[in-house]
Amino acid sequence: MRILFLCLLTFAESHGQAAQTRFVEEPEDQTVVAGQRIVLSCVVLNYSGIVQWTKDGLALGMGQGLKAWPRYRIVGTADSGQYNLEISDAELSDDAVYECQATEAALRSRRAKLTVLIPPEDPTIDGAPEILLRAGTPYNLTCRARSAKPAATIVWYRDGLQQDGAITSTEVLADGKRETTTSLLAINPTDLDIGRVFSCRSTNDAIPAGKETFVKLNVHHPPTVTLSIQPQTVQEGERVVFTCMATANPEIKGYRWAKGGVIIEDAKENKYDTQVDYTFFTEPVSCEVHNDIGSTNVSTLVDVHFAPRIVVDPKPTVTDIGSDVTLTCVWSGNPPLTLTWTKKESNMVLSNSNQLYLKSVTQADAGQYVCKAIVPRIGVGEREVTLFVNGPPIISSEAVQYAVRGDRGKVECFIGSTPPPDRIAWAWKENILEAGTLERYTVERTNTGSGVLSTLTINNVMDADFQTRYNCTAWNSFGPGTAIIQLEEKEVLPVGIIAGATIGASILVISFLVALACFLYRRRKGSRKDVTLRKLDIKVETVNREPLTLHADREEDTASVSTATRVMKAIYSSFKDDVDLKQDLRCDTIDTREEYELKDPTNGYYNVRAHEDRPSSRTVLYADYRAPGAARYDTRPPSRLSHSSGYAQLNTYSRGGGGGGAAGPASDYAAEAPPGPGPPPGTAGGETASQLSYENYAGHAAAFPAGAGYATYRLGYGQPPGLERAPYDAYDAMGKYASATRFSYTSQHSDYGQRFQQRMQTHV
Repeated sequence: MRILFLCLLTFAESHGQAAQTRFVEEPEDQTVVAGQRIVLSCVVLNYSGIVQWTKDGLALGMGQGLKAWPRYRIVGTADSGQYNLEISDAELSDDAVYECQATEAALRSRRAKLTVLIPPEDPTIDGAPEILLRAGTPYNLTCRARSAKPAATIVWYRDGLQQDGAITSTEVLADGKRETTTSLLAINPTDLDIGRVFSCRSTNDAIPAGKETFVKLNVHHPPTVTLSIQPQTVQEGERVVFTCMATANPEIKGYRWAKGGVIIEDAKENKYDTQVDYTFFTEPVSCEVHNDIGSTNVSTLVDVHFAPRIVVDPKPTVTDIGSDVTLTCVWSGNPPLTLTWTKKESNMVLSNSNQLYLKSVTQADAGQYVCKAIVPRIGVGEREVTLFVNGPPIISSEAVQYAVRGDRGKVECFIGSTPPPDRIAWAWKENILEAGTLERYTVERTNTGSGVLSTLTINNVMDADFQTRYNCTAWNSFGPGTAIIQLEEKEVLPVGIIAGATIGASILVISFLVALACFLYRRRKGSRKDVTLRKLDIKVETVNREPLTLHADREEDTASVSTATRVMKAIYSSFKDDVDLKQDLRCDTIDTREEYELKDPTNGYYNVRAHEDRPSSRTVLYADYRAPGAARYDTRPPSRLSHSSGYAQLNTYSRGGGGGGAAGPASDYAAEAPPGPGPPPGTAGGETASQLSYENYAGHAAAFPAGAGYATYRLGYGQPPGLERAPYDAYDAMGKYASATRFSYTSQHSDYGQRFQQRMQTHV
């Protein structure tokens, strides 16, 4: 127990002494920039012994002044227990671990780390202040920040804008504390970088604001070329101008043009003028510009509008039945073309692409296919390709064929499929024949461009041959094909009948053409003679000239015969047997003051009417056949030529200049004519009318004595049975001219509202 008590006492004493001496302030970790002052604190309480500092474990010495460390000193008063370490103008060597020790009290402070910061040296860029670069060649801008602690950070700027993507590396110097930082910025210079400024800025903890340096770029580049076309869209055959605009550093040395890779020798300037065709759409035109650095080649295609042109021709294809087939056809055209695949002689579109795909083809798919390309508003192109489908023979002959009895007959069997048949056999009755001759039968085989033709020739065709069925069978590697053909008799007309019919038809055609030509000629000739067409009517009047021997004072008539007159001559050809018409006939219009237009003179028949257009002359008209009665002057006969009755009715009147005495024989027959109104003034003499003269009947005139009981002279057809004629009214002579007979031809629908004027109408 005693020993234990002594131990406790000793411990208490020692503990009390220790509590009296202690560190009030101890040094702490600090950072200082090189060249600056730093103080490490150390304050010991209740201690009067020796205090010293250690640097990285090495004692710096005792006392206020540390002679071995001129920049170090102890600051403070011992009475207050202050033993602070001051370091002035800090250097990298000051970077260490420091400790304050009270040796007599066996006390040590905590260790304090002093870090000395060193700013980097001024950054440098390789090649500064100006770098000569080549456009298109990648280059690394290099910036270095040396001897920094800690290592510097480098940032790149281009024209003031920060650039990313730089690669940075550091290198520790020999002292193991400082580092050099290197930064690489990759650029791909272009002509746009000429005069561009790049800068790099280096920073660390010692110099947060950093340091910056600059470099300027001078980029040599081959020519930068822009190729333009004017006009931009052209039709094939038009002209265009290519313009090559270029910039370069250094200057441009020359130009060179090419088309489709072929040099154009006569093009040396920056412009090229030429006429374009479809090849300019697929073969580019290039402009090459060169300087001391290099050359630049720029090419372009021309938007040429042209019709379709074949690029890949479709190839004939042979395939087996059931196989898949692809037909290819490639066209070029501009604007973009429309492509269609069809089977020949069919309008169904099978495909609109360059390829036509047929799946599991049959023999019906064999044939020609059409690949058509259409460029809207420009043109169309097409190609045909044949598809051959191998299969059993297909016989395409007529099931019924014809032959002439007693002649040589032929039965034909045509096989147009592929592959060609290996065998062809004919069978009829009990006979089978592949080639050669059997009695009257001969088999021949002919290869044509589209297939094989087998012909069974029958000599001296008999009745039994028309009762026989002929079997044509063909074989190839895919199987057989069969056709049954019936032979029928062909009727043959005798050669004489055929020749006669041919000759007769030829004569009819020739006659028709001749008649048509004559009709057209007469119609054209007549239409030019004294016929005035107006007001929807054609007015025609036929007049019979008096013989010149009897009327020497009459004006010479030079008009020719009109068409209407010829028609009347043809209708009344029976008169020619009794009356010799030696005078000319002509068509004139009676009243030239009133003209009428032709309504439709192209075809139809003519109506010639008598009208009372002018009161200058009068006519005595034949009365209709009627029951006997008193004689009268019928001023409006129903018809002077009726289509239904067939009678030609004639009337006579006198032409003269006044209403005076009668002249000519006709006056002898007018004794009993009732008086009629005289011609109005201005109408006597020279009246133009269509007249049919009967002076040619001089020999017959004697049969009619003067003063006869007839009112006028009548010439016409015989009287129908059971009819009687009414007496005709006579009239006074109207002039000095001899009596004439007025001939009128009208239809049964004639209009008699106007007299002495005849109308010719065309009805369609």
